[in-house]
Amino acid sequence: MSHAKLVGLVGNFSRPSKSYALVDTVAGLARDRYGLRTELYDLTDVGPSLGNARHHDDLDTSAQQIVQKIISADVLIVGSPTYKGSYTGLFKHFFDLVDPLALQGKPVILTATGGGDRHALIVEHQLRPLFGFFMAHTLPSAVYAADRDFSDYRLASEPIRRRAEQAVAELGAFFPQALHHALAAE
Repeated sequence: MSHAKLVGLVGNFSRPSKSYALVDTVAGLARDRYGLRTELYDLTDVGPSLGNARHHDDLDTSAQQIVQKIISADVLIVGSPTYKGSYTGLFKHFFDLVDPLALQGKPVILTATGGGDRHALIVEHQLRPLFGFFMAHTLPSAVYAADRDFSDYRLASEPIRRRAEQAVAELGAFFPQALHHALAAE
C-alpha cells in the first residue's frame, strides 16, 4: 500500500454537487488502484476569506492549510462546474494565490462538469493551460461529464466512468511500484 496522498479541489460552493461527485469518483478509483490516501475540498471548505484575499497570507488559517495540502499532495485532482465556458472565478482566484512553482511536476487529473456537450472543451481550453502555467504534469485523459451523466448527484454513465478509469490508469507512470503490485494481483 502506498503512503502517497491525493488531494482533490472542486471549484464550487454548491452541496451536493455533480462536480464534487465526479472528483470523488475519480479519487475513489485512484485510492482503490494505488492505495492513495485521499482528501477532497470544495470552495466552501476554503471559506469566505478567499474572496477578499489578495495574497496567500490574506487567507484565514483554514484556507492556508488547504493550500498547503494541495501543494504537498503527491497527486492533485481538480474539478469545476462550467460557467460561461470556463471554470469558476473563485477557483481561478484560489490558484492565483498559489506560488507559480509550487505545483511543478505534480501529476494532475483534470475534471469538469457542465450542462451539456458544448462545454466539454473546458478541460483542454481552460484547465490544461492553467496547470501548464504551473508546470504541473496534467495527465493526457481529462474527464468531462454533462448533467445527463449523473443520477441524484452520483456518476451514472459507464462511458464517463471508463474515461475516469483511463485517467487513473495514467497515474501508473508516477506509481510504478503500485502498478506492479496491481498487475501481479490480477
